[in-house]
Order: sequence, then C-alpha cells, then structure tokens
Amino acid sequence: MTNGLLQRVDAVQVPVPSLDEGIRFSVDGLGHRVKWRNDPVGQAGLELPDGNSELVLTERLSYEPNWLVEDVPAAVATFTAAGGTVTSPPADIPVGRVAVVQDPFGNALVLVDLSRGLYAADGTPPTA
Repeated sequence: MTNGLLQRVDAVQVPVPSLDEGIRFSVDGLGHRVKWRNDPVGQAGLELPDGNSELVLTERLSYEPNWLVEDVPAAVATFTAAGGTVTSPPADIPVGRVAVVQDPFGNALVLVDLSRGLYAADGTPPTA
C-alpha cells in the first residue's frame, strides 16, 4: 500500500424519491448517461464524463461517497489499526464487498471493493 488505502471515489450516492424521477432530472435535465439500473435494490448508476466514478441514484440509502479499495477486509484491518472504528462490518454485495468505517473525527466512510466485477448496463450483477 505505497499510494494510500483509498484508491478513488467509486461512487457518490444521491437519494431520490424514485429512480424514474432521479433519472428524469439527471439524464433528461443534466445530460448524464445511465450505465446500469437495478430496480430490486433501488439504484441506478450514472456515468460521469471525466473518470471512472459514478453518480448512484438511490431510493434507500443516504447521501454519501463510496471509496474504492482493493480488498474490503484488508482495508478495514488497516483502518482500525490506524485508529478508526467499524460501523458496519464487511458484507457481500453483488459487485464485491462493502463495509462502513468511521475515522477518529466522526466521519463515516463507505469502503467498497469490486472483486466480483461491475453491473451490466441492464443492472444485471456480475456472475461469480
């Protein structure tokens, strides 16, 4: 880990009342492109034109950044060794693993690894 634990902002989650309303505003109004949509989890990923980060419209989660890490359990171990705490332990998600940690200053960070791949354009999760 010579360049730091957090690789990049993977996504910023933005709560919306419904995916259709969020897409209407963000795609029709702001010009973003839908990369994937997963209605069962209430999320849609929108492309940002300058980089690999996504804007994720969500019906169920709060506004927060998701930080890409190489390996969530290893990142949690490093984070806690540095003085952080675990808010939500590592858990499987369709694209990999996720955990929520808190730094010593009270800031929550969502750590994500994409160890299972990316959603397909139709929202289909990667195959294991």
